[in-house]
Amino acid sequence: MTDRDPILDPAIDPAAMRKQYRAAGLDEKGLATHPMDQFAGWFEDAARAALHGTLYEPNAMVVSTADAAGRPSSRTVLMKGFDTDGFVFYTNYDSRKAAELSVNPYVSLLFPWHPIARQVIVSGVARRTGRDETAAYFRSRPHGSRLGAWASAQSSVIGSREELEEAYAGLAARYPEGEEVPVPPHWGGYRVAPEAVEFWQGRENRLHDRLRYTARPDGSWHAERLSP
Repeated sequence: MTDRDPILDPAIDPAAMRKQYRAAGLDEKGLATHPMDQFAGWFEDAARAALHGTLYEPNAMVVSTADAAGRPSSRTVLMKGFDTDGFVFYTNYDSRKAAELSVNPYVSLLFPWHPIARQVIVSGVARRTGRDETAAYFRSRPHGSRLGAWASAQSSVIGSREELEEAYAGLAARYPEGEEVPVPPHWGGYRVAPEAVEFWQGRENRLHDRLRYTARPDGSWHAERLSP
């Protein structure tokens, strides 16, 4: 340690933090043929855990991107849909993540379902959704969230919290509750088409189950077990 290390309560030692996972295993025989079918089953389990209060926001996922020089960045966003073609999220097209995706469309997604000792890791390519799909989702958002998409120039530097709140207040006056808010031209969705999907199940003694699907050129999928 140096005199510049952060001060931490000696009773809180991250190196000593351990949890023995005792969840049921993940077996190749029980895997779905397509990774999105497997994901659907696991997502249902996570959603049920959320209903029972043991897991918060099962659709939260960490999105990792990289710029043209390969420097990565990560943030948590909410998945707003998934289908055979991939996973959908929405964002400001002027944000850092969108700027990075414009020069490097490869992306990693991580669903961290810690309370049920599961993770799903996705590698794939992000492409913008169509404007009709974006508009349909935007109109389903709460009124305040629609105003927020206009008020925030995501990832840009602002002088204060008050500046953001003033922008929101001006929009709320312009578009009161019940009035339609137009879809911002700088806002929309991405669909991440998976190239690999790993299902991680925590097991005892750190002998976790890791089963990964990888896409074949003919559109089928190959599943294989990875060492933990």
